[in-house]
Amino acid sequence: MLDSSTFRHTAADQLAAAAGRVPQLTAFVGLDGFVDEILHVVDKRYDSVRYDRVPTIAAYASRLAAAAGKSTNVELVNIMTKLGGNGPIMGNALASLGLGVTYLGSLGYPAIHPVFAPFQKRAQVHSICGAGLTDALEFEDGKLMVGKHYTLKEVNWANICERFGKEAFTTQFGRADLVGFVNWTMLPYMSEIWAAVQREILPTLTGPRRKIFFDLADPEKRTADDIRHALDLISKFQTAFDVILGLNEKEAIEIGRVLGFAAPSDDWEGLSALSIAIQKRLAVDTLVVHPVTYALAVSQGQASVVAGPTCVKPKITTGAGDHFNSGFCLGKLLGFDNATAVLCGVSTSGHYVRTAESPQVSDLVHLMRNWPTA
Repeated sequence: MLDSSTFRHTAADQLAAAAGRVPQLTAFVGLDGFVDEILHVVDKRYDSVRYDRVPTIAAYASRLAAAAGKSTNVELVNIMTKLGGNGPIMGNALASLGLGVTYLGSLGYPAIHPVFAPFQKRAQVHSICGAGLTDALEFEDGKLMVGKHYTLKEVNWANICERFGKEAFTTQFGRADLVGFVNWTMLPYMSEIWAAVQREILPTLTGPRRKIFFDLADPEKRTADDIRHALDLISKFQTAFDVILGLNEKEAIEIGRVLGFAAPSDDWEGLSALSIAIQKRLAVDTLVVHPVTYALAVSQGQASVVAGPTCVKPKITTGAGDHFNSGFCLGKLLGFDNATAVLCGVSTSGHYVRTAESPQVSDLVHLMRNWPTA
């Protein structure tokens, strides 16, 4: 695992030297969109302002379990309301880094929800239906995402063609340096959209190979057959693009299970071995996996593992993975090797969880040169 000051300083110099190229890069990202409420669960309230939060998911689970056969009251405190969904968070992060971003998704229809107004100032934003809603219960050891997804069935190929336009979609898809399709799990017609793109648009593409990024987004609730079908569709994009598939640790283990691989040992070596097996089976250009304390990328059967910056008490965790994906894709677009791209990813998420704000490239350079230890 790479965890040295020399590596980080070299990467910082490389990123600083490449910063001038970032504004020339473009991204076309979609297709979800949520309004997120970031919430704390109250453990003990002292007055109208002061309270202790339930610190861990385990403590919250114990409280809920104790209410079985009885009842209980749960108080949620709104910490912030923000744009949500894997796509908007990733697109917003890419725009903050300096890319020219076009976003298409479920952000409100016919009018875009006001929570996305800052995003609209950074990117070209289009919506084809109402936004989903998420209650994000954040704890010190993770988060519980409670979603309301009834609008997302309107994210389908027919509505894309009618409300955004097939020609407009083809133009954006055909020229962006990076295409990103995320949140497959919550979009019931995403596989059909991918199949339509492969059938109707992929054969018309010309020009150099570009990069396309996929994030399944916690596929546990989908059937194994659905997951295998989605993975097969993702692999088929490799004929025209350099495919990047992004997973967190839980998702990597779930994908491994669906593909018939045993659960890995609980360390970075075990996860690396599983990731190498998945990348080989899918035959995509790059598989990237981001646990909490480190991340790794696999290409051509070789894993690059990089330690992340320590953050004991983050300001926010919802969206950290999407920020990692943005930073990693930036590194790949700039032509960095996998290790340096992974460092860009963990630095992007590291800045975000400390500040609750999306970084600029200068923030990444600063973090790499001033690596936090707490």
